[in-house]
Amino acid sequence: MQQQGLDIDNRTRNALLRGLRCLGERGFVILTGRWRALQHFTTSPSKIGTIVQAALVLTQFEHGQHSKSR
Repeated sequence: MQQQGLDIDNRTRNALLRGLRCLGERGFVILTGRWRALQHFTTSPSKIGTIVQAALVLTQFEHGQHSKSR
C-alpha cells in the first residue's frame, strides 16, 4: 500500500473513512438483498429517499433493531 508516505493524521482519517464507507456499503447490500425491488427503481431522487427510508425502517423492525416507544 502507498500509505507509508502519509503522516499519522492522514492515515487515521483514511481508516475512519474506510470504516464509514464499509458500513454504508453493507447497509445498501442488506437493503437491496432484502428488498430486491430497490435494484430496479428508476424514480426521481426526491422520491427514492422516502422509499429507501421506509425499507430501512421495515428491515430494522424485522431484525429487532427498532427503537422502543416509552
